[in-house]
Amino acid sequence: MEPITVLVHGALGKMGEEVTAAICRDPELEVVGGVDLKATQEHLVLPDGSKKVPLSSDLDSLLEACHPNVLVDFTIAEASISAARTALKRGVNVVLGTSGLSEDNLKEIAQLSEANKVGAIVAPNFALGPVVLLHLAKIAAKFFDYAEVIELHHHEKADAPSGTALATAREMVKSRGKPFVYPVTKKENLSGTRGGQVDGVAIHSVRLLGLMASQEVIFGAPGQTLSLRHDTISRECYMPGIILAIKEVVKRQGLVYGLDTMLNLRGSNEGI
Repeated sequence: MEPITVLVHGALGKMGEEVTAAICRDPELEVVGGVDLKATQEHLVLPDGSKKVPLSSDLDSLLEACHPNVLVDFTIAEASISAARTALKRGVNVVLGTSGLSEDNLKEIAQLSEANKVGAIVAPNFALGPVVLLHLAKIAAKFFDYAEVIELHHHEKADAPSGTALATAREMVKSRGKPFVYPVTKKENLSGTRGGQVDGVAIHSVRLLGLMASQEVIFGAPGQTLSLRHDTISRECYMPGIILAIKEVVKRQGLVYGLDTMLNLRGSNEGI
């Protein structure tokens, strides 16, 4: 069977390098090119040393030259939606792990993937732990009136709060069926101390050198709290989910949102 060919968008970034290396380790996949705004050379030497592939800052020209089955993107929201538009219009499947895509962005991706009869998989987080945490948080949301989210990331993360934290809060509210109770502070001595909020769920962002990525969801009720926390130790935790998405997206048409859908977790807490 021919391998699934992949073009990595953001190939010179930290996640791009990890993704490229993970694809090289899988015999069912093949990296055929890399795109990055910082590209200064015409070729990218693959991490396993097997070969060189085309490297460019021009996505459109590489899509034309490489004809990949899948575009994988881990950049920033603005670059990601632009890359998705270009790839989907050319009939290329996309896997997007970029934080910060809006609801309008997702609607556009869904429309383009359907119109061009290809697949698109978008996930705020491709690690197993956060997916399970979200699943548990949706269950707990049915039983608590108060909830807050603390997300912690490395100091170079471009956006705040994280896409995972926003998705977690929104799914918790959806599962609960109504907003959470948001305690209003009578006097805020430092503006922004309480963070932002999504329908009563306060979200706090920590950006610190030495961190990778962590998230904690804290539920409160009279006389008790419940905490759910996940810590990312290294970027390799994302790779199994990304590899799964690449192999799945070529079998699908239209938009799939969230790794939980592929793991059959979405909706499995109904009736609890």
